[in-house]
Amino acid sequence: MPFTSVESLLDYVDANKGILVAINAEKILHATPQSRAIINRNIGYCDGAGAVKALQQKGVKDVCKIAGCELWLKIVDKYHDSKSFYLVGGKQQVIDETVSKLRQEYPGMNIVGYRNGYFSGDEEMAQLVDDIAAKKPDVVFVAMGSPKQELLMEDMKKRHEAIYQGLGGSFDVYTGNVKRAPKWWVDHNLEFAYRLIKEPKRIKRQIHLVKFAWWLLTKKL
Repeated sequence: MPFTSVESLLDYVDANKGILVAINAEKILHATPQSRAIINRNIGYCDGAGAVKALQQKGVKDVCKIAGCELWLKIVDKYHDSKSFYLVGGKQQVIDETVSKLRQEYPGMNIVGYRNGYFSGDEEMAQLVDDIAAKKPDVVFVAMGSPKQELLMEDMKKRHEAIYQGLGGSFDVYTGNVKRAPKWWVDHNLEFAYRLIKEPKRIKRQIHLVKFAWWLLTKKL
């Protein structure tokens, strides 16, 4: 469902709980029956200007862009002194740095568990789901990339209702291991261009955005 602000999204998920799924131009372009089903089963939000423009073209005027790498920190900021948290994802060094930084910035934050995003097999994933069910965190962040993180969160949700959010590479950004675009680029919806300048190899992925722009212009979405 479209949200008019971060606050409206937070109010909704606090009342309804569920899995927050970021939607951007790349996910729309490469949508599959599985990815569409994941979004339809859960709580989608516009994680990019392309998704916002696509909804506006469909007649939804009052909708805003909500960056997932900012949203999870807004959730932490709002609930760090009232809810419990569980974090999954990234390399061991990154998740250790993430937890350390969160505890420094939010003294008293109740992190009931955390682990890296690398699993040796289904048994380790099952153990994680068991741990979530046992510790019953109010908020669970999973940073593993789509659709893997969403499928894992759905398994968790079957055992324990909570606020879930998939974060992709947000722990890397938060800890400074990956640099996010400066504010001007973000404010002007040019974050993709900044990332392309910094990582030219992304051209193979981002060339598809030209196709998305064409679909917008020709109203084929």
